[in-house]
Amino acid sequence: MTQEDVISNTKTVIQGLEALKNENNTLLNGIRSTLAKVPANSNESSFDRANYLLMQEKAAIIEKSIGSIELGLSEAQVMIALQQHLQMVEAEKHKLRAQAKRLSQENAWLRDELSKTQQKLMDADKDKITLEQENKHLKFNLSLKEIDGQANTGSSSGVAGGSADEGSNNNGSMIERNKSDSDSALELGFPDEYDVQQGSQNENVNNAPNTGYEIPARIRTLHNLVIKYAQKGRYEVAVPLCKQALEDLEKTSGPNHPDFATMLNILALVYRDQHLYREATQLLNEALQIREKTLGPDDPGVAATLNNLAVLYGKRGLYEEALPLCKRALAIREKRYGPDHPDVAKQLNNLALLCVNLGRFDEVHQYYSRAIEIYEKALGPNDPVVYKTKNNLASALYKKSDFKRADAIYKEVISRAHEKEFGKIHEDNKPIWQIAEEREEIKAKRRENPPPALEYGRIPVINETNAPIVQSIKNLIASYRRQGKMEAADTLEDCAQRARIEVPKK
Repeated sequence: MTQEDVISNTKTVIQGLEALKNENNTLLNGIRSTLAKVPANSNESSFDRANYLLMQEKAAIIEKSIGSIELGLSEAQVMIALQQHLQMVEAEKHKLRAQAKRLSQENAWLRDELSKTQQKLMDADKDKITLEQENKHLKFNLSLKEIDGQANTGSSSGVAGGSADEGSNNNGSMIERNKSDSDSALELGFPDEYDVQQGSQNENVNNAPNTGYEIPARIRTLHNLVIKYAQKGRYEVAVPLCKQALEDLEKTSGPNHPDFATMLNILALVYRDQHLYREATQLLNEALQIREKTLGPDDPGVAATLNNLAVLYGKRGLYEEALPLCKRALAIREKRYGPDHPDVAKQLNNLALLCVNLGRFDEVHQYYSRAIEIYEKALGPNDPVVYKTKNNLASALYKKSDFKRADAIYKEVISRAHEKEFGKIHEDNKPIWQIAEEREEIKAKRRENPPPALEYGRIPVINETNAPIVQSIKNLIASYRRQGKMEAADTLEDCAQRARIEVPKK
C-alpha cells in the first residue's frame, strides 16, 4: 500500500467516524430527553424502574463510544499531519540530493578545466623558453655571419664596412652589452633594474639614493611583487596591481604626493617592459612634475626620473632629446653626492651609452674613463662593475673600429681575472688570450706543430660574479674574427667551450 492509499483510507475512516459520532450524539440526545421527562419522585406504578436503568446504561455506553470515536478521529488527524510532514521532508531531501549532485558535477567540471588550464600554461611556458632561446641563438648567429662576411672582404673594405653597418647592426656581444646597460639604466629610486633581475634587490634597496623622502615599506614590497610578475610576463597581474595602488594612494595621499609619483614610476617600468614607451614616458613626465614640486628640482629622486625619461627616449631613438635629461640628472647627483660617488659613475655610464648612439666617441671615452676611475676608487680594481664598465668602453671602441684599444681592454680584464685566480702571469702561467695570439703568430709564419690544445691555458671559474669576464672573452673572440685572426679566435673559443661558455660559432 502506498502513502497516497494510506492517506486516502485515513480520510475515508475520518468521514465514517464523523458520521458515527453524529449518530451517537443523536441517540444520546434522544435518551437524555426521555430521561429528563421522568419525574424525580416517580414510583413503580408510573414508571418501569428497569427500563429507566436500562436507558441510563445505554446513555453511558453511547457516551463512552463517542469518546472512543473522538480519540480515533484525533489519531487519524495526527496520522494525516505526520504524513504531510514526511512528504515535505522527502521533498526537501530530494531537493538537497539534486543540489549535491549538481555541485558535484560543477566541481568535477571546474577541476577538469583547471587541469587543462594548468597544462596549457605549462606548455606555453615551455614554448616561450624554447622560442626565446632560439631567437637569441638566431640573432647571435646572424650578427656573426655579418662579421665573418665583412672580414672576408679584406682588411681595408672590412673596416669601412664595419663603420657603415655597426650603427644599426653591431656584433652579438655589442648588442647584448648595450641592451643590458640600457635596461639597467631605468631606475625608480629603488635598485637599478640590472640588480633587481640578478636577485640582489634587498641590498640595493637599502642603498637607494637618500632623497630626504623615505619610500614606504608597502610600496617597496609592492615594487618587488610587481617586478616578479613582470619578469614572468604576468603583465595582466602587474598592471592592475599598480593601477589599484594608484587609486588607493590618490584617495589617501592625493595625486601630488611623492608616494603617488613613486607608484607612477613603477607602472612606467611595467609599461617599459611591454614596450609601451609612449605610455611609460607620459607617466614619467607626470612623476617628474610631482617630484620637482614636492621634493625640489635638485633632489636625487628627480634625477632618477630624469634618467628614466632619458632611457625611454633612447629606446625610441630620440637620442638628442634624451641627452640633456641625462646631463641634468648627472648635475643633480654631482651636486648632491660629490663628483666621486658611485651614483655619479652610474649616470656617467648611461650618458656614455647615449653618446655612443649619437656617434660622439670623444665624449664616450671621457665619460667611461671617469666612471671607471670612480668605480675603481669606490669598489676596487677587480670589482665586476669595473670590468663591466671597461667592457662598455671597449665595445664603444670596437664600434669605432678601434680594435687595438678595444682588444687591449678585453685582454686587461681577462688578465686581471687570471692573476686573481691562478697567480702572477709568467711563462708557464699565461692567460688564454696570450696563448691564442701565440698560436696565431705561429700560423702566420706557416710553422708546423703549433702548441698542443692542452696548453691553451685556463679560464677562471664561471659564476655570477665574473659575468663581465665571460663577456670580455666573447667580445675578444668576435674581435679576432673581425680582424681575420681565425686561429686566435678558434683557440680562444676551444678553451672557452671547455669552460662551458657559450661563444660565437664559426
